[in-house]
Amino acid sequence: MKKSYIPNSITALSLLSGFLSIIFTSKGDFQLAAVMIFAAAIFDLIDGIVARLLKTSSQFGVELDSLADIVSFGAAPAFLIFSFHFYKLNGIGIIISSFLLIFGALRLARFNSQIEDLETKSDFKGLPIPLSAITVAIFVYYVYNNGEFIKPLFYVSIPLVFVLSFLMISNIKYSAFPKLNKTTLKGKPYYLVLAIIGLVLTFLTDGTALFYIILGIVLFGIIRHIAKKILK
Repeated sequence: MKKSYIPNSITALSLLSGFLSIIFTSKGDFQLAAVMIFAAAIFDLIDGIVARLLKTSSQFGVELDSLADIVSFGAAPAFLIFSFHFYKLNGIGIIISSFLLIFGALRLARFNSQIEDLETKSDFKGLPIPLSAITVAIFVYYVYNNGEFIKPLFYVSIPLVFVLSFLMISNIKYSAFPKLNKTTLKGKPYYLVLAIIGLVLTFLTDGTALFYIILGIVLFGIIRHIAKKILK
């Protein structure tokens, strides 16, 4: 078996997770649909790590990854947020929900066109589409608690979609996920420390901390962008 089949199979699992999210959303199981989007994000992270470890990175893998991303992190969260709340707005709800898919596709297209430059850079422009999808998934998971809506948070959903959609196509820079290798761990060991702290907090809070961690990452990009503009 070719080694390249391994990371590509993991990418296929990410795609499958996105498809399952759509299936569960259509059945009204919003929390499980949200979990499937998070599972897709985990597979999306792992496939890149495995490809680098096995030295099997290829253009085919990049294209497959993008196709999986548009389903799992574009279509799945868009359908989830529409079925969760926006269906009540009829045509307007369809349009707003589609922003996650359309602007996510634009974000991926820009990423793919700049991928050679990103090999030597630690930052890229715009909120990564997986982070946008995870934010939506975690939001839905906790707002739809045991079959009931938490109404104060319920009304945040529309502004949330607008903000995430704008951030994906903005010029705001976000740090690329650090490559897990000996050089990174020796030069920047705090990456590993922060990852461990994040996992522990997520476990201790039954996942609640994860929403604030993701929100913190999203806000950090905005704050850093504003700070650089002011200090210029």
